[in-house]
Amino acid sequence: MSEGSFVARLWARVVYDRSIGFGFEYIGLTTLRYPRIMALFALVFTIICASQMPRVNVDGDLLRVYAHSGPYYDAYEHLSQTFGTFENDIYVLVSSPNLTQPETLEQVRELAFDLELNEFAVGTMSPFTLRRPSSAGGSVPAVPEGMTDFAQVALALTDLQQNDPMMRNLITPDLTGMVLIMFPNQEMTRGDGTKAMLASVRDTLRYYEGGDLQIELTGPPVWTSEMISASVNDQIKFTTYGFGLGALIALFALRSLTGALLVAATPFVAVLWSMGTVMMMFGSFSFLTIIVTTLVLVMAFAESMFFIFNWLAFWRDGMEPHKAVDATLKLVGPATALTTLTTLVAFASLYFSPGQGVQEFAIAGAVGCAIMFVCLMTVMPLLLKLSLRLGFRSPKPPSFALNAPVPLAWMLATRFGRSITALSALVVVLLVVPYFLIEPKFSFEDFMASDSNALNAAAEIDQGVGGVAPLYIRVPLSEHDPNVAQADFERIRTVHQILEGELGDNKVISVASMSNYTDSGFSRKEVLDAVGPFLRKRFVTDDGAQGLVTGFMPTIIESNALKDMVSRITDKLAAAGIEGAEVGGFRMLTTFATDDIVRSLQASLSVSVIINIVLIGFAFGSVRVALASIVPNLFPILGTEAYLWASGSGLQLTTVIALTIAFGIAVNDTIHFLSHYVHDRREAHLDHLGAVKNTMERIGGAIVATTVILCVGTAIVAFSDLPQVALFGRLFVISLALALVGDLFMLPAILVAGATFFQPLGRIRVRTADHVDTPDDPAGGHAT
Repeated sequence: MSEGSFVARLWARVVYDRSIGFGFEYIGLTTLRYPRIMALFALVFTIICASQMPRVNVDGDLLRVYAHSGPYYDAYEHLSQTFGTFENDIYVLVSSPNLTQPETLEQVRELAFDLELNEFAVGTMSPFTLRRPSSAGGSVPAVPEGMTDFAQVALALTDLQQNDPMMRNLITPDLTGMVLIMFPNQEMTRGDGTKAMLASVRDTLRYYEGGDLQIELTGPPVWTSEMISASVNDQIKFTTYGFGLGALIALFALRSLTGALLVAATPFVAVLWSMGTVMMMFGSFSFLTIIVTTLVLVMAFAESMFFIFNWLAFWRDGMEPHKAVDATLKLVGPATALTTLTTLVAFASLYFSPGQGVQEFAIAGAVGCAIMFVCLMTVMPLLLKLSLRLGFRSPKPPSFALNAPVPLAWMLATRFGRSITALSALVVVLLVVPYFLIEPKFSFEDFMASDSNALNAAAEIDQGVGGVAPLYIRVPLSEHDPNVAQADFERIRTVHQILEGELGDNKVISVASMSNYTDSGFSRKEVLDAVGPFLRKRFVTDDGAQGLVTGFMPTIIESNALKDMVSRITDKLAAAGIEGAEVGGFRMLTTFATDDIVRSLQASLSVSVIINIVLIGFAFGSVRVALASIVPNLFPILGTEAYLWASGSGLQLTTVIALTIAFGIAVNDTIHFLSHYVHDRREAHLDHLGAVKNTMERIGGAIVATTVILCVGTAIVAFSDLPQVALFGRLFVISLALALVGDLFMLPAILVAGATFFQPLGRIRVRTADHVDTPDDPAGGHAT
């Protein structure tokens, strides 16, 4: 047969066959037809993806997740471009019981000056860089130089801490700590620049550590660095242990070392391909796209187990092993194609949610699913054929432990099928209630390592001085005076008082906080000139059209508390007649935008579930099959959401992603079960109950083995130092366990209880490779 006629033959089968995989399984058939060409393709693509591995990095910019997500992001971006913000600054907390000793104070002064000279710094703010107006004209250092005894230092620092508006946020009340703030060069910190900057800053600080000084580093760049480090370590841990434990459990299940390696090899290649492709598409991973490798690993392991179990079953039934590979591909390939399509639809639905990060995740997830499928259709059959040429022999039957639940499930289905079906439907209906009750939640603490030193340092700053979690209010000014005219000053002071009423005394800075100097006879121009041009821009724009009031919240604040506070501030601003004022800040962005994104993700996932149930019915050509899939597919998702609601965890970005993966796994097992059942009805001509029983016996062990492998591998993540990752691990295990219950106990009971309803499934027309088999309809029609 010529190559042209083979392609035409494939196309004719795609168009006319009743294939639940919509013809995508022919990628695998092409591999069988042209193994050398496909092997060359797999090898070349593997090399290309492997070449990307040295470039793999995680972009820690959380703004990438929220970019273009709506009005909250737009407001924050406008605020940042207009005034600059404190979210990118590095905070250095210097503590010493002897800070009021002249020698210690001068040592801290030298540290502050060295920090200012750091190559990554465009400016610093500390008690030593700030100046205050002088009665003689001009300005003088805020912390006087040349003090010689303890009393002088204590008196000077006390005066500054109590009376200078900026010093209140830089000197602790007990005079044992100072905060030094470094403003990084944003151009130099792009990509891996943040890592280099932190290393440079730590080198500078290391010279002064020890003795009386205790130095702690904190601030968003440090938090981001810790998050990246922890997430990358978790990913390495999950991937390494996942592969290792998966292979060990596959070894136990198959009782063959070669079989276990065959199960693990395809997921390994699939993960490599997906990582390389994401790097080529986006240049780096984000906090969300890095999870795609987990998804690919999970689904590839599941599909590999189904493939190997069916192949070995055909082989043990007496089929020649090479032909068993072909038969397995024709049986499992369409089901794998459909599971890939349903998961791809779930990811595609997420693309319509706001936020650049979510859209990148949706694209990466959809591409990862497609790559995983291509890998299964090429690498898997090639490896099986190669293993046979190398002398691989059929292993012993699978471990009895894997099939142990199958007889119990069959007994329950045949004896209590109707009761289980009714109970299952009732449980799913009841689980819809938490779905509507659960609320989005965002907590910054959940993204930080539980033993984070930077977070502890931030908490100390919260207690002692201003804090490192700013909340901003942009105030439109009418006089357009860069030195702030009196009417605009009163407007800023009103806003200042409103914000201070929420955050507490000495937790807010603005032009109005400098009234002690203006009350002493200095003009506002002199005061603003004294703080320097860099800081001046964080109080008022150069054209005097806008002023900024900055308040410092606690680093850890619950999302509901922040929402309530912003609501009160907004109401007070309206009551005070302050029109056009805008409340913003990164913490506000993450809290409010997360709500919008998560609600959109939840709605998108719900729509994708409905679309996929319809897709399953269309693929199988039967509404009955679609109806049979509803309960086992909804049960894991709704059950996991019920756990989130009951535990008070709420819906977060990572939890919705976990639900997406849970849905993919649930659909995976359900489709393979229904595909095998329908195959037994249409091809093997088994009766209804015989087909259900045979399906359970043939793939029940694969479902159990897959679940065990994935649960054990994911359980490791549940012990992560990152609360979000740990929650992801717990949700994953819960979802997998519920999916096992749904597919091994609920689905068979539904099929058995609805024997009469599902009886017509054996009469749907089937087109095979060389002929059209229509046993019940010679005229070519089909029954549904």
